[in-house]
Amino acid sequence: MMRVCSIVGARPQFVKAAVVSRKLREAGEEVLVHTGQHYDEELSDVFFEELDIPEPEYNLGVESDTHGRQTATMIARLEPIVETEDPDAILLYGDTNSTLAGAIVGSKRDLVVAHVEAGLRSDNRSMPEEINRILTDHAADLCFAPSEGAIANLAAEGVTDGVYWTGDVMYDAILEARERSRRESTILEELEVDPDEYILATVHRASNTDDRSNLAAIVDGLADAPRPVIFPAHPRTVSSLREYGLWDRATEHLEVIDPQGYLDFVRLIDGAERVATDSGGVQKEAFFLGTRCLTLRAETEWVETVDCGWNRLVGPNRSRIREGLLEDWKPASDPHPYGDGTAGRRIVRLLEEQLQPDETAPALETASLD
Repeated sequence: MMRVCSIVGARPQFVKAAVVSRKLREAGEEVLVHTGQHYDEELSDVFFEELDIPEPEYNLGVESDTHGRQTATMIARLEPIVETEDPDAILLYGDTNSTLAGAIVGSKRDLVVAHVEAGLRSDNRSMPEEINRILTDHAADLCFAPSEGAIANLAAEGVTDGVYWTGDVMYDAILEARERSRRESTILEELEVDPDEYILATVHRASNTDDRSNLAAIVDGLADAPRPVIFPAHPRTVSSLREYGLWDRATEHLEVIDPQGYLDFVRLIDGAERVATDSGGVQKEAFFLGTRCLTLRAETEWVETVDCGWNRLVGPNRSRIREGLLEDWKPASDPHPYGDGTAGRRIVRLLEEQLQPDETAPALETASLD
């Protein structure tokens, strides 16, 4: 029976792991490690509860630091766990420092390194996430790509062995969460807003939160919105707004609220007239839920959402944000470039094929997949 060590550290990774872990534990053994990269209870523990993810066997408790020190601490704390647990493979998600730390430990210990969301590129190497995803892909033995474009990106870098199209696990997750959120969430009633009558905004990228001019332009652009703006604020964003003297302006024109649990946040995206964000995950969730999106960056790794007209790149630019919020633009098409909502199943089957090739009747084949 295969034994897999899954590593997570940030909210989007918890959502992805929820999809894969359920299938994985039907087919083999999983050791779940939480690096602690998102350590606030509102940003971490509640997600495990809502998504019905098993409690992590380990929490490294690394917390915030510079990128180099944080990654180094994760490596140092992760390696003895991997040595003790002796997994067949390391399973990684996305593009955080937790992802890169896992890739380094796995490759140094000669384990199979598998990367979910492989091949995504923004072509902006000033983003720490871009470096993390490139290095992880080149260290990985198995690259699970969410789209054909991601496969092309890997091929352009000479990565062709062990590359598989799986579709996107976030699509699996959003299909499950959408109906649950409509049944269970009361966030719209609590905020006293109606569907299609508000804009949802999120800002957390360092390129925006650590640059006063960028953050000011975003706040000013959102302040010009024709509808109320609901703004769940990451703790780092709140700190930056206060430090730069933008807090009063933000709270005067935007409804700044605490970070939300997953189901409430999905309900906010689903009900929004449109979304403004610098988050890759939120761009994609908006696309899956049929909500138009303005991306507060100059580039995106989810190029398919732009190509079909559901996503516009406006950057941290007040006039372009304002225009994007005012104009009633229509998406050009409604394609499905990220699969059919069964990516988690494909990933586990591929892991089985690679880790236990001599077994003619994989456990997952007879397990419930619904």
